[in-house]
Amino acid sequence: MRLRLPFGRADESALVPQARLSGPMPWVIAIMVALMVIALAGGLALRKAAGAAAAELRGGITVQVLEPSAQGRARQAAAVAARLRATPGVSQVREVPQHEVDALVEPWLGSLGAEEEAIPVPALVDARVAGELGPQRLAQLQRDLRRVAPAARVDAQASWLGPVFAAMRSLQWLALALVALLAAASAAAVLLAARNALGVNRGTIEIVHLLGGTDAQIARVFQRSIGIDAAVGGLAGLGLGALGVLVLGSRFAALEAGVVGGGALGWGDWLVLALVPLGAALLAMLTARLTVLRALRQML
Repeated sequence: MRLRLPFGRADESALVPQARLSGPMPWVIAIMVALMVIALAGGLALRKAAGAAAAELRGGITVQVLEPSAQGRARQAAAVAARLRATPGVSQVREVPQHEVDALVEPWLGSLGAEEEAIPVPALVDARVAGELGPQRLAQLQRDLRRVAPAARVDAQASWLGPVFAAMRSLQWLALALVALLAAASAAAVLLAARNALGVNRGTIEIVHLLGGTDAQIARVFQRSIGIDAAVGGLAGLGLGALGVLVLGSRFAALEAGVVGGGALGWGDWLVLALVPLGAALLAMLTARLTVLRALRQML
């Protein structure tokens, strides 16, 4: 027959001596949570930036007029713009001024000046198409425009950034993988801390067992203590991670780039980041409980 412990649940914390924040585990949890917050914020920012860029480019087309003659190029560009304005479902037709086109190619070709005839730069016409812009519709637009401008070539604006969107999706998965790896590392740190505490207090635990203490009571002591340490470390990590995200966000905002500007975090994103320390604390408590229960079964 097992003896009843002479104290209740309120005194369970006295079974095993604890010294919170004296060991490395809370600081390890803080570092892991800070890194998780930064990685997760990066993934959320990439998702928003990709979504904003895709929404802005959806339905957009650019028609290039690849004509060597400057006069013929201008004439065909005007014909393309007129045909697009007369096409149902096409809006916001704009002939890109030649000085804007020259500015686009200047980083690669330099200032053309008198060499413009030797190196002809295509004329560009931008437009927006309502509805689904699939390959068949692009081919139909290509055929219609070729009737008035044989040198015209239609490109979907979203296709230009296809490789960029693919790279951004890969980086999002990488961010999620980093969060998962950091969570696993945090669980490993908790496991080692719980096993070390069990070894240090082995004699006390054996006496508690002799007095009638159950494995669940002992596991609850470690679970509560490690959970508090993990919560304190997680809040500290959240503060450090949020500070890092704000600093990085201000640096990227200074670039004033369209794709980067669309990745600003909203309140919903910050709420998700605020849940990281809570998840870390729950993971630490679950890991500590399972580790202690398994060790106690092997101990006796």
